Amino acid sequence: MATQVKVKNPFIISGYVSPEYFCDREKETAELTGALLNGRNMVIVSPRRMGKSGLIAHCFSQCTIQNDYHTFFIDIYATGSLKELVYIFGKHIFDTLKPYGQKFVERFFSTIASLRPAFKLDPLTGLPVFNIGIGDIKQPLTSLDEIFAYLESADKQCIVAIDEFQQIANYPEKNVEAILRTHIQKCKNTNFVFAGSQRHIIHNIFFSASKPFYQSTALLSLEPIGFEPYQEFVENFFKEAGKDVSEECFSRIYNLFEGHTWYIQNMLNRLYEQLDCGEEMTVAIANHVLRSIIESNKTVYQGMVSMLSERQKEVLFAIGKEGKASEITSAAFINRHGLYSPSSVQSAVRQLLDKELVTKEGDTYHVYDRFFGLWIAKTYGIGYGL
Repeated sequence: MATQVKVKNPFIISGYVSPEYFCDREKETAELTGALLNGRNMVIVSPRRMGKSGLIAHCFSQCTIQNDYHTFFIDIYATGSLKELVYIFGKHIFDTLKPYGQKFVERFFSTIASLRPAFKLDPLTGLPVFNIGIGDIKQPLTSLDEIFAYLESADKQCIVAIDEFQQIANYPEKNVEAILRTHIQKCKNTNFVFAGSQRHIIHNIFFSASKPFYQSTALLSLEPIGFEPYQEFVENFFKEAGKDVSEECFSRIYNLFEGHTWYIQNMLNRLYEQLDCGEEMTVAIANHVLRSIIESNKTVYQGMVSMLSERQKEVLFAIGKEGKASEITSAAFINRHGLYSPSSVQSAVRQLLDKELVTKEGDTYHVYDRFFGLWIAKTYGIGYGL
């Protein structure tokens, strides 16, 4: 298991610390770990900040995986081309192997010969460094071939997790899906976890019969952590510190964010900090903290709004005021919010989806950043009691 680490604030909002600070997900952990131990590739789908990367890190920390596998986690959200993916992939493998010593690093570069110029020793520390820029990758397909060859020749089995995998659909190069699928289906020493936050794109990549990845993976759809296990997790940490949290207060936070992990953790992190030993977290205190978060981001939100066209603003505000909006091209929705026409709404929402200001789950739309959505509701609408 991962090393137990004590932290000042148990409500983690960035990264993974240890199993002690990881809430529930017992069923999902067993499903993902079991798949990886038995050679099955997996796709994890959920909205961003629901806990996909935390779940993967938690599975990687299980002793059955930690002791017997090399594990690699790469986030390709910021990549825009195959060349950038190759750079991130190669650099992450290097950074993961670096602590094992120069022997591992030299073997890495002997296999991935196209990146050999990146192998340098720091003149001050004598440690190897990855000294290459994205522009130095002249033959990304060759480097990709070599990376997969390295994984297949590694001294232990490998597991590679690729977060925000839907980004490959935006790459300018042709046939990226087919290129990756060709490599992956040949792997005998490596298994993969593909995580994504844009459900419709991920489903198109993996579950469309015309696509290269069709029937190559099993699906794990990550839902919110249940109310009761989350409440127990929260109460235990507050009690350990001599603090208290009312069920009414936790229920208010959980329901306001519909179980969305990062937003709940963010609130709890600040509330835990606010309370002294012997104090109780109340709805009034929670509302005060929420108003403070929203107010501190006001300038950012105003800047985001200022970049939008008039039609985009109108549709964004309409969705924000409703919280969850459906049938947005219907006469009822258009009349309720004084919008222009069904076609203008359709065009605006498509642009808002592209900008990732709005997301769609099933048949409903909501503002992607839930704090931003609450600011819109407070500034232009009903305010949700803030």
